[in-house]
Amino acid sequence: MARAAMPEKRMKTTWKRRIGGVRGLTLPRLAMAAAASLAVALGLSACQTVTGFAQPSLVRFIDASYIAPAVNVIVGGVELAANYGEGTVSNYGTKPASNNALIKVTAATGGVTLVSSNATLLAGHQHSVFLTDNGAAPTSYSVTVLEDQQTPAAGGHSAFRFMNQAPKVGAVDVYIVPAASTLADAILQATIPVGGTFGYFSFTAQTVTIVITPTGVLTPKFTSTSLALTGGEVRTVVIIDSQLTNNPPVNVVMVKDVD
Repeated sequence: MARAAMPEKRMKTTWKRRIGGVRGLTLPRLAMAAAASLAVALGLSACQTVTGFAQPSLVRFIDASYIAPAVNVIVGGVELAANYGEGTVSNYGTKPASNNALIKVTAATGGVTLVSSNATLLAGHQHSVFLTDNGAAPTSYSVTVLEDQQTPAAGGHSAFRFMNQAPKVGAVDVYIVPAASTLADAILQATIPVGGTFGYFSFTAQTVTIVITPTGVLTPKFTSTSLALTGGEVRTVVIIDSQLTNNPPVNVVMVKDVD
């Protein structure tokens, strides 16, 4: 009988040894090891997210110069637009964010630099680069960089921004005229000097026309077609001198910031 009991004793001894091999890793220690592993994993993930990604800036070009030849636009050493003339607008291009990005406008023919400037391009933001005439000389230009609204207008509203680049006409008044109203009943929304910018301002979305007059005069110099606004739209409107006609003496370039 004693011999028959020996295998059972050996089995118990063997089982105890196997448990003894992991007995040093208690439940608290297992929890601490798991937490440490998780912390290391999260730390590696965070480093990869910060180190491996830099959010870019979105940039477009709007040619609002009456006198400039066709131009090319280089932002941060990379071409953004090629062979652009008055009243033309590029698509947004992706550029590295920068506190001191060099913007250079050159003649499309010959490559001579017409004007250059440095600007801040914010990460994750949209910007418009405007080429305008500064009026100091017949061939003197300016580069202006504005941050664009990139969120839709409030529900049931539209948001518009206006820029006056019509030196021949001078300062202008801007009216937003509802379809059921007349200019005489409309409220003056903005008086904008040459080179000035007004916006963004929000109004109830509906069918409207944009009417532009010389400051203090109710004689329209420009009347847009009807704009059927349904809400959420964000627009930039650039007022420029007409190159070929006196009637109307100004035109507008309307671009979509948010559709």
